[in-house]
Amino acid sequence: MPISSAGKTRLNHDREGVAGRRAAASSGVTLVEMLVVVALISLMVGISFPAITSGIDSLRLNAATNGVVSFLDYGLSRAERRQQVVEITISKTDNSLEMRSSEPGFVRRMQMPDGVSIVQVLPPLPDNPDAKRNFLLYPGGTVPPLGLQLINRRNVQRVVRVDPITGVPHVEAPPINE
Repeated sequence: MPISSAGKTRLNHDREGVAGRRAAASSGVTLVEMLVVVALISLMVGISFPAITSGIDSLRLNAATNGVVSFLDYGLSRAERRQQVVEITISKTDNSLEMRSSEPGFVRRMQMPDGVSIVQVLPPLPDNPDAKRNFLLYPGGTVPPLGLQLINRRNVQRVVRVDPITGVPHVEAPPINE
């Protein structure tokens, strides 16, 4: 008995359906393939993680030094522009800076970010280097010798100093002691 064209089409669809189901059943990801991919991703993360954390620590240190420069610059300009005495208190134990002026209620505080610490306040006090230090900025007066040494978790250090001649804060990297 001859097969009609509709029958041929149905027969072809049945064959394609079985072949398609076989292809669908054989396509996919095996457990071994998945484990290889996870192992490769873990290896890449393990290799790149120290570089990423080092970069984050460097960014935090740069942000802290720039913040200290801005903080000190603001105190110096406030003393000059408003003709007010400004007191800057640096606390190594609190890891912070605080600014007050003769204007009632004026207080600004800057906390160092996580991973950045104040190593020392410059010039260091010989009898108690960890004590809170107060510096007074007088309008039209001489800028006191003032500086901060900062360090991050990777022992990278920066020093922020106020230039006594120009009165401008700047950042410098301390010399490496070998």
